[in-house]
Amino acid sequence: MDISVIIPLYNEDESLPELYKWIKRVMEENQFTYEILFVNDGSTDHSWDIICQLHDENPTCVKGIKFRRNYGKSPALFCGFRKAEGDVVITMDADLQDSPDEIPALYRMITEEGYDLVSGYKKKRYDPLSKTIPTKLFNATARKVSGIPNLHDFNCGLKAYRKEVIKNIEVYGEMHRYIPYLAKNAGFNKIGEKEVHHQARKFGKSKFMGLNRFVNGYLDLLSLWFLNSFGLKPMHVFGFVGTLMFILGFISVMIVGCTKLYYLSTGVAHPLVTDSPYFYLALTMMIMGTQLFVAGFLGELISRNATERNNYQIEAEF
Repeated sequence: MDISVIIPLYNEDESLPELYKWIKRVMEENQFTYEILFVNDGSTDHSWDIICQLHDENPTCVKGIKFRRNYGKSPALFCGFRKAEGDVVITMDADLQDSPDEIPALYRMITEEGYDLVSGYKKKRYDPLSKTIPTKLFNATARKVSGIPNLHDFNCGLKAYRKEVIKNIEVYGEMHRYIPYLAKNAGFNKIGEKEVHHQARKFGKSKFMGLNRFVNGYLDLLSLWFLNSFGLKPMHVFGFVGTLMFILGFISVMIVGCTKLYYLSTGVAHPLVTDSPYFYLALTMMIMGTQLFVAGFLGELISRNATERNNYQIEAEF
């Protein structure tokens, strides 16, 4: 199979028939063998009914996964990646803001130019400023942290992947924003970008707006950086910091104690050790150092015995 198109969706019943016809036309014009995989992320409208109708019309090419509840975009992509069979995998949003006409060029960049992953770049956007400004700030930070300087839009839903990429990365939580970073960490370094057309939303409203989206993006980026740097060796960071704090605290306690002993030996009156604030600061550092060291040890145990994170309740699948 040439192409798998994965479409995560939540309450997009109005746009699905038009999106399907658009993708079908592009595939047939370019003589691609393909599948369209709709992942219904707990929609409360008629999205699943429409997906079933499309499957009845074209059972060979239309496939679907229905979650029992809303999990989020990353779980939807994870399940789509696991099911996809195409040599090239295309992801796109279901709101008609991503153009299927971009698929042939993305496909050629993977198959002919040798890219592992190609991310879309919506240079001209139709989103409100409340979304575009935070997005620009977020992408600037992501470029710096990830070490992928050529990507302008990490979170663009329109992306193309070699099959090997999606089968060797794990997308969980809210990590769909950082799939290029995940791919790089997995050893897929040829990551490109293609400027794509961004269309104004035709139906409904965006499901990803607000300050919460902006803040969570930075928290996820920090988590990914830490996991990539220390996820398999947590003792290296917790153990080092804990040991350093314990040693500094121990030295401070020794200084306070030796000072008291010096004044006692010379017969000079001196306040009790427990009256000194430095004693309690030093003691606190020792306790915190011990706790951090233990946290590193527990982190090692957890990282070696972690259970499967991606376990989602699927109500229907075809």
